[in-house]
Amino acid sequence: MAVVLCMAPWFSAAAVLPQLRAEWNLSPQAGSWLALAVQLGFVVGAVGSALLNLADRVPSRVLILVGALVAAGANAALLVINDGSLAFVLRGLVGAALALVYPPALRAMSAYFTTGRGVALGVMVGALTLGSASPHLVNGLGGAQWRTVIAVTSVLAVLGGVIASRVGPGPHRSPAPPFRPAQAWQALSARGPALATLGYLGHMWELYAMWTWFALYYSGVLRAAGGTDVTRGAALATFAVVGIGALGCVLGGVLGDRWGRTRVTELSMWLSGASAVALALLVSAPPGVILAVSVFWGFWIIADSAQFSTIVSEVADPAYVGTAMTAQLALGFTLTAVSIALVPVLEPRIGWQGIFLLWSVGPLLGAVTMRVLRGTPEAARIAGGRR
Repeated sequence: MAVVLCMAPWFSAAAVLPQLRAEWNLSPQAGSWLALAVQLGFVVGAVGSALLNLADRVPSRVLILVGALVAAGANAALLVINDGSLAFVLRGLVGAALALVYPPALRAMSAYFTTGRGVALGVMVGALTLGSASPHLVNGLGGAQWRTVIAVTSVLAVLGGVIASRVGPGPHRSPAPPFRPAQAWQALSARGPALATLGYLGHMWELYAMWTWFALYYSGVLRAAGGTDVTRGAALATFAVVGIGALGCVLGGVLGDRWGRTRVTELSMWLSGASAVALALLVSAPPGVILAVSVFWGFWIIADSAQFSTIVSEVADPAYVGTAMTAQLALGFTLTAVSIALVPVLEPRIGWQGIFLLWSVGPLLGAVTMRVLRGTPEAARIAGGRR
């Protein structure tokens, strides 16, 4: 529950980006940088956290509370400024603050579970997914009043931090280890974690780019079809496409524990990449058809996410599990910044059809990587059904 609420500010600005562009007279390029700022801020925060071993040395509930309060404050500050440049800084601060929420939350959950960890982390990432989708729901129900979206998501983050402060350390949490900045790299450099991280990068190539730009894409679909109340329709559709991923995360966790983590990550990426290709072929289809395929895509695009973190939690040094998870996330979100930034540059040249095909490359390569990992000796260290 804490993560659902704390992550609400992540996409608060993206959910109302057209209104913010009009409010501050931002160009399309400046608007894209506003959406990108959160990713860049998260990367900075995650790298700093990994180097300082914060997720392993500081209680998770403290980190989450601090991160939630800072994110809420930076998000709410958008209500009192009138400068797009300052908005970029504030959105970056939101991302940096949420780097104190997401990795420590995964670390905290892993300390409560040894068996069934795939489902546990699947539920946690599902909560993140639902929290990320919530601004689109607020936008869709609130008549696209951007101030309402920003205010509500800021309050939700504060409430999430308060709830997190009541969560004690799990029974399987290791004592605070020595301060070792180099552990952030060493945790991922062995063959098993390295292959898992390469697969994770393929997954991340498409994930946040799709989450960030789907509302804009679907607005165009509705507009081309002569729809009315396009903004509200696109917001509700985006909530459905992103939010359905919460169920995908839970199923991914169940399959990961029973069937094997490498198998479910490979399956998810095959289906996700195929969905992107299908949308590229359906650019002229009716909105209902496009939305149905997109919901299927939204389910599988995130179903594998928690299993990458679970793999790292099982093969990394137990004392530095939080550091390893944070380092993996830092690499993944660095890549998302690239894929998000490419969309406004390439879409006028290659259209959404080309964008979808470009996005499909990541999961298809990631699926191959997980097939390779399944055949290595390191796969025997990964729990969950058949490897």
